[in-house]
Amino acid sequence: MNTRDHWEAAYSARPANEQSWFQEKPKQSLSLIRRTDAKTTSPVIDVGGGASSLVDFLLQDGYQDLSVLDISATAIRAARQRLGDRAAHVHWMQQDVLTFVPLRQYAVWHDRAVFHFLTDEQDQRLYTDVLRSALQAGGSLVIATFAPDGPAKCSGLAVMRHDAASLERVLGDGFQLQEQATEDHRTPAGRVQRFGYYRFSFG
Repeated sequence: MNTRDHWEAAYSARPANEQSWFQEKPKQSLSLIRRTDAKTTSPVIDVGGGASSLVDFLLQDGYQDLSVLDISATAIRAARQRLGDRAAHVHWMQQDVLTFVPLRQYAVWHDRAVFHFLTDEQDQRLYTDVLRSALQAGGSLVIATFAPDGPAKCSGLAVMRHDAASLERVLGDGFQLQEQATEDHRTPAGRVQRFGYYRFSFG
């Protein structure tokens, strides 16, 4: 099963609020995005946004230039249906981030769902190449991954757990860590998953 088929199957298997990664309110992500230099008119992209409610809260905050990229059409459809008429204020892109060719640059790149699934060094390099081409100079990266003491697998896939040092090695020059936090995410099934959240400036 290829990556796209895997995530289509995962999102089709149960409602979004029963998925292990579901958050009623993505508090850490919102807090870190709010502490960037981005204005509400700045372009913001949520990579691997899927059916996440992050875009709902950013719209409530007044952000006017939002994009959501996800490999799963099912996930995007669920988010659009949830938002109703407000979905028209978001740019939706169904695409694999590793083959994403940005047509513009963003002030904030947010990712809570993708990077820790990249266990291959070549895929990590592809991701960082896309990231560098998509971020404005002076922009911000807000990224969350499973922490070193987090789960070793998610959705049937192996993951790469990270701390700040390992992320800095993969991201390379140009990214400066501004702050970090941990979060114990409780899944709908009641399991606890430890995440690390990081805000980097770029350029």
